[in-house]
Parts: sequence; structure tokens; C-alpha cells
Amino acid sequence: MDEPEPRDWTDEHVERWLPVLPGLDPDVEGAVTRMMKLSVHLRRVREQSLVDFELERHEFDTLHKLAGRGGAATPSELAADLDLAPASVTGRLDTLERRGLVRRTPSQADRRRVVVELTPDGRATWLGAMDVLGNEEGRLLGVLGKDERVLLNSLLRRIMVAAEHPRD
Repeated sequence: MDEPEPRDWTDEHVERWLPVLPGLDPDVEGAVTRMMKLSVHLRRVREQSLVDFELERHEFDTLHKLAGRGGAATPSELAADLDLAPASVTGRLDTLERRGLVRRTPSQADRRRVVVELTPDGRATWLGAMDVLGNEEGRLLGVLGKDERVLLNSLLRRIMVAAEHPRD
């Protein structure tokens, strides 16, 4: 005989609202509420990892964009990636450079330009913060088998396509 699925907070939430909203679809309410709670949970894990690695959110974002460019970029490329004014990026880079997480060097192609590079400490700090969140994501989705993860990813993609292309 199959054991009943374990219950979570959302099960009680849905049960509480069904008598109040008789037209409520418990599957829609349950799925949306779980996605929202999961998002909040992962945001808290991410924020704690930033605290653990002594990073401000904007510092992590800058390191992340730099890492996404192979560990080196021009300040103007980072400004575009971060959707910020170049002056804002300069301030961020000043702070990160003082902390030893990035270094600025003259461009080999054009000495008037600089290239920003992740230092080994910057890469290790970025990877450490990334690993905390990645490990939690792996732990959570590890309760599903490979085929279930593929299916979940496909189903969420369909939902996101609908969200990204609202009806006219």
C-alpha cells in the first residue's frame, strides 16, 4: 500500500482558503503558492551566502557578470551587462579592487583602456557564494529523479513562455 505524500504548509493554506473561495482551484493555488515559497526560500539562502562571503548584493552581481565573461571584461562591458551608468561601475570596481577581488590592468590592444579581471580571491569568493545556492538547489531538486527534473523543467518552461508572452 502506498504511503500518503507528506504534507507541507501549503496544504493547510489551500484547505483554509477553499471554504472561503469555493471556486479556488486547489492545484493552481497549491502550485503557485509553492513556487512563491520556494523562490523566497532560495532568495534567503542566496542572501545568507552573501553574508557568509561578506559580499553586498551589487558586489556579487558585478563578480557574477565578470565571471560570465570568462573572468575579464572592460568597464563598459560590465556597465552594459549590469544595465548601469559607467560611473556606477567605477565605484563598484574601486571597492572590489580594494578588497583584492578584482584588478584593473591596461588593455594589451589599447593602452588607453583597462581590463577588469577576477583575482584568484575574487573567483574563489564568487564560486563559494555560488556553491552555497547551487548545493541547496541540488538538495531540493535531488528529491526528484532525472526524468522528473526534465519534466518539471519542461512544464515550468511552458508556464514561463505564457508569462513572457501575455495575451494581447
